[in-house]
This record gives sequence, structure tokens and C-alpha cells, in this order.
Amino acid sequence: MHEFGIAYDVYATARRAALEHTAREVKKVCVEIGEMAMVNPEQVKFLFETLIEEDPLMKGASLEWRTVPPSTRCPCGYEGNERFVCPQCGSLPELVRGREIIVTNIEIEVSDE
Repeated sequence: MHEFGIAYDVYATARRAALEHTAREVKKVCVEIGEMAMVNPEQVKFLFETLIEEDPLMKGASLEWRTVPPSTRCPCGYEGNERFVCPQCGSLPELVRGREIIVTNIEIEVSDE
């Protein structure tokens, strides 16, 4: 189950960034999940929520995600979203976007001190 590893990496990334910015609390973590990453976002969210239960800095944080569609490019010049067969030349296009999992934004609460 690679969703656990992904949820843990999202948790660790958000926690590290929050600590670097002296946060009191993490409110929200936003993630982009590529459609071709073969990840179940609902499972990642569930596991993330489980991981943060005992962490006072992260407890109550929400995880929001956006699915990123694939983007491909072919040596023949085709650029688009066809994943398996280039509509111009029939070869396999290169996947240039849509496989990544990126923490894009972390909403935190900081002290006024």
C-alpha cells in the first residue's frame, strides 16, 4: 500500500514547513495528485488524518487535493493529453505531467509574538 508512504510524506513535509515558519497550528494542506500517479486520494486523506491524530501541531488539519490530468509530448511534435498512442504518428508519447504528487500550499496559524 503505497498510499501510506504518500500520506506520511505529505504529513512530514507539512510538519517540517510549519516548524520552519514557527507555526502554532496547521489548518490545511493542499496537494496536487497526478491522475497517472495511480493513487487513491481518499485513502491518502484517511491515512493522513490518522497520522495527525496524536500530533498537537497538525491535529485537525484538513487535506485538500486537486487531480492533475496527464500532459504528454511526442517527438513528432504532438502535445496534448493522449496517454497511450500519439494521434499524429502512432508512437507512445512521453508523459510530462500527471504522475507527480506535490504539496502546493500549507495554511498555518502563527503566534503574534
